[in-house]
Amino acid sequence: MIFLDAAATTPVRREVLEAMWPYLSGEFGNPSSHHTLGEAAAAGLADARAGVAEVLNCRPGEVTFTSGGTEADNLAVKGIALARRAADPGLNRVVISAIEHPAVEESAKYLERVHGFVVDVLPVDGDGLVSVDVLRSAIRPETALVSIMYANNEIGTVQPIASLAAVARELRVPFHTDAVQAAGWLPLDVKALGVDALSISGHKLGAPKGTGVLFSKGRLRLEPLVHGGGQERGKRSGTENVAGAVALSTALRLASAEQPEQAARVSALRDRFIERVLAGVPAALLTGHRSHRLPSVASFCFPGTSGESVLLELERLGVVCSSGSACAAGSDAPSPVLVALGIDPGTAQTAVRFSFTSTVTDVDLEQAAAAVETAVGRVRNLASPQPS
Repeated sequence: MIFLDAAATTPVRREVLEAMWPYLSGEFGNPSSHHTLGEAAAAGLADARAGVAEVLNCRPGEVTFTSGGTEADNLAVKGIALARRAADPGLNRVVISAIEHPAVEESAKYLERVHGFVVDVLPVDGDGLVSVDVLRSAIRPETALVSIMYANNEIGTVQPIASLAAVARELRVPFHTDAVQAAGWLPLDVKALGVDALSISGHKLGAPKGTGVLFSKGRLRLEPLVHGGGQERGKRSGTENVAGAVALSTALRLASAEQPEQAARVSALRDRFIERVLAGVPAALLTGHRSHRLPSVASFCFPGTSGESVLLELERLGVVCSSGSACAAGSDAPSPVLVALGIDPGTAQTAVRFSFTSTVTDVDLEQAAAAVETAVGRVRNLASPQPS
């Protein structure tokens, strides 16, 4: 099997399992307990927090551990917007892009539906990019928050986050970015990016599912989503998942150390894969920006086919990939991301996304490209009218 669905999840790294194991066995204490076991767990949690802070170039106190990227996005969007409106009732708008992950989009819709916020949705161009000028024109005196993802999970387009964040900073509006797909592939220095909040998910990096992080600037107030004992400096109550925090910190540090070399290597492999697919299936449509994209994502539409049928054929040929976001559970509607790019709904339903781990090889992708040509050809032949 050739696994090309790393944007959905990744296997847990051995180094990560070894780092977290003590906190699942001997060091199992509650980090809030004031005895030896509790203090050992608290030390492990503190080390994990410091490790994340080192990669993000922030203070440990600005790191909040969550159950994943979805919770981190929810805490950022709802928490920042609600806290800012509590301080100033006139702040009742949030700005997002048209291609945000559902965790951001649905959080914004919740604010609109339940709390009366207005959601301003920024259009993107045909490559999925948000314009700096469009963002500037959308920010108003009533804007409480801007949230624009660093890199898109379906098409791989990378946004000019530093430039976008600079506009928000100039206009004194907090800026959050969903960096779930960017982590491990792109720089995460929050000072260089200029962001006020940033979300990460552990299972995209080789940590277990159910682990995540929200960076939020120390001066930025957050209304917590989970109330209780006041853990995580009051931002996220509940006994901390120490083993999960250690796992995420370990995975993030490993990925960060490997990032420059692996990003360059996989980018070159990605480009060759795209060329092979477009040569083998001339009608294929590459989605997302040709160069401003994640090293790990190549996504296509195959007009005249069914994306799901192509996926089934690919799996028969030993290639595992995806029709788009694995987070749109049970949906067979055309991708809103592709529709926002101007792709018609029928073509959008032919989408297939290939996403790579850092260990992918040129041989893997050469075989996968050949499988794509075969799979698309089979699906088209089956769809063609047969002679009577």
